[in-house]
Amino acid sequence: MASEAPRRAMQTGRVRSDGAHDGFLRHNNFQWLKVGASVSLAAILAYLLIDVQPRPNGGSWYGYVLGTVGAGLIVWLTLLGLRKRVMTPGAWSLKAWTSAHVYLGLSLIVIATLHTGFQFGWNVHTLAYVLMMFVILSGIFGVSAYATLPRAMSANRDEMTEAQMLESLRAIDRQLHDAAQPLELRQAELVRSSLEQDPFGGSLWQRLSGNYPDCETRAAQAAVRTENAYKPKLGNDPLEKIDGLLARKEAMLARVRRHLRLKALLEIWLYVHVPLTFALLAALFAHIISVFFYW
Repeated sequence: MASEAPRRAMQTGRVRSDGAHDGFLRHNNFQWLKVGASVSLAAILAYLLIDVQPRPNGGSWYGYVLGTVGAGLIVWLTLLGLRKRVMTPGAWSLKAWTSAHVYLGLSLIVIATLHTGFQFGWNVHTLAYVLMMFVILSGIFGVSAYATLPRAMSANRDEMTEAQMLESLRAIDRQLHDAAQPLELRQAELVRSSLEQDPFGGSLWQRLSGNYPDCETRAAQAAVRTENAYKPKLGNDPLEKIDGLLARKEAMLARVRRHLRLKALLEIWLYVHVPLTFALLAALFAHIISVFFYW
């Protein structure tokens, strides 16, 4: 009986821990998914049931109601960046706000589309709609990234921190430098090329793709192995040690570059999402002003 209490406590703690780490998508049993779906369904039913001629569009009373709701939602959604700077618990915690941001943002697809009355053209009104859709699409990518990439980053680090990975890489470089001292000049040049190349250099595309075709460490290891293939095996051969160290460095470089790639994918969408959001706000205000100016 005594052993059951600690086990129950551990199980209870595990349940609480799991509940505490529920993602923002599942917050409060998908509360904001239900709210967003209800709002979208109400807008669709109203569109189908309201008997107005011509059919409801942006210039009808129904269109003005949806337009007001949609514009208010867009402005509110942009406040998430400010909200992140204030940490509070409770019903309007950051997790709850982010969950609402996602699901109410998705409901804008229905609200804004019905607001247009499916009338599109080469004008500022359609521009605002198109920008809104691009913002939502970039937001969907961001949500997917935050739902999957942190787990992949954790698995790649294998319980190492980013600082520890970099220190491990520097330690291998120090060993390579010492091991290359007995080498001939030509062979030492191979090691030097690996030591001098910036392991984090390269283009943005290389960082995002994880493909580094000009990696000097990989080239040095291939050259060292070619030299080793045509010489007799001797004890305490410095090239053998260099080969092993280069293999370790290449493996660590691959891990660090995967980490940087995942980190870049996790962050780069903001460089699209945020500017598009500001462009959307500008187009939205131009849309509102033009509507009331010509109304």
